[in-house]
Amino acid sequence: MLASETARVVAAKLPEIPVMRRISQAVAMLDAVLMPEGWLRYYSFAADWNGSGWALAQMRNGQGDDYLVAFTPEGAFIKGFAHESAMSPWTFHPPHPWPGVTGTVPTEFAACLHEPAFSMEDTTFCIWRRNQDPAWHTGFIAYPESPYADGAGELLHLLVDPRPAAYQAWAEDYYQHPVDLAAVARVYELQPLTPRLVAALNPERALEELRPDQRDIGYPSP
Repeated sequence: MLASETARVVAAKLPEIPVMRRISQAVAMLDAVLMPEGWLRYYSFAADWNGSGWALAQMRNGQGDDYLVAFTPEGAFIKGFAHESAMSPWTFHPPHPWPGVTGTVPTEFAACLHEPAFSMEDTTFCIWRRNQDPAWHTGFIAYPESPYADGAGELLHLLVDPRPAAYQAWAEDYYQHPVDLAAVARVYELQPLTPRLVAALNPERALEELRPDQRDIGYPSP
């Protein structure tokens, strides 16, 4: 995945909604196993966000970049913000999203656009797909001539590449220690956690410590 790839390019590579949800749950669970401190984790997943009936996947890198995926009864809505993007809302006075980014979001996701927690004023890309749609969609956008237009290629790379090896490579770089690929693959399949599986990923974590994270993520239990 190239950092310069825009949401329009990324949208053509994203998997089906159920696959995206599974990957989002998997990387959130893996981060919970590998990183005890929740505030240091990149990826999180709420199976029932704020009792809304929506599931919400989020990524925050601690450097000002983030994305969220809202899984709603109508489909899935992706919103991202790359703080170094040439399409940052903060290039305008007053700040507002780049023309076309949110203008054609369908009415099914209007609640996402107006949800205060989503901070739509900080948006460099949006991608959406209704359950009946055959593909993912973006707005009609005139992209700037920039090597880092909207940041979608970088921020969404684990959603585009469904291989467990993609997460393993990212995690080994971020956590600076080896990560067992076979164990990652089992979590990517949402296989129930066992003491042996947890120990293969992080011998300093106990399965019982992870029960609250499992419940939040909606990760299967034996």
